[in-house]
Amino acid sequence: MGRIIAVANQKGGVGKTTTAVNTAAALAAMRRRVLLIDLDPQGNATTGSGVDKHALERSTLDALMGEVPVAECIQRAAEAGYDVLPSNGDLTAAEVRLLEAPLREKRLELALQPVSDDYDYMLIDCPPSLNMLTLNALVAADSVLVPLQTEYYALEGLSALLATVQQIKDHRNPRLEMEGIVRTMHDPRNNLDNQVSAQLIQHFGDKVFRTMIPRNVRVAEAPSHGLPVMLYDKTSRGAISYMALASEMTRRHLPQNTNAPA
Repeated sequence: MGRIIAVANQKGGVGKTTTAVNTAAALAAMRRRVLLIDLDPQGNATTGSGVDKHALERSTLDALMGEVPVAECIQRAAEAGYDVLPSNGDLTAAEVRLLEAPLREKRLELALQPVSDDYDYMLIDCPPSLNMLTLNALVAADSVLVPLQTEYYALEGLSALLATVQQIKDHRNPRLEMEGIVRTMHDPRNNLDNQVSAQLIQHFGDKVFRTMIPRNVRVAEAPSHGLPVMLYDKTSRGAISYMALASEMTRRHLPQNTNAPA
């Protein structure tokens, strides 16, 4: 059964979708079977994977509402090397429809069960808010990966997110744990970045990934080409960093995945 990781942060602009797309591509490059689930109505993870969100016949919305089996909604991101459960603006309707749906917070978990053995990793790109879609992601997930920009206000948002994760662990999903915190858009020349980074390590210890994602123009350019950065420019600092993050992540899972390929 694949490990389900929700990539979440209620604060926008922290590199959440970028981290979801590029971690998926890096894991796929390491020969893991990967499904990227776009749970954000903006559909940026879909387009960043090279899938046209305006031409979708079936999407995450159909899978969530149980109208179409999830396997029929999944598309192959051929160049990126992983599968995508795509979304677009239609997913905004899910907020209202889920409120009236039975088992409303478990819809994603139930939808993914038939394909859970087909993948080593399923990454969920969550919307930048704590809404019903994010709740579905956290109830379905085994762990939460938090991309965090190393700035002061990010620390305040982190506290609220961690409180939510703990509430869901206590009442809805006892297996939910912290996958870790990844520092994004990091500039080692900036004293504030370094101070926030030091505070994170002081408070969260080994839950902070050693790998840091730098500010990198190639990372910013890649989505406009519908490609993860390692396909757009595999020699860039951004591509190298995301490969390092995926490697660090899989090493953490080795006790549970002793037969996983190196």
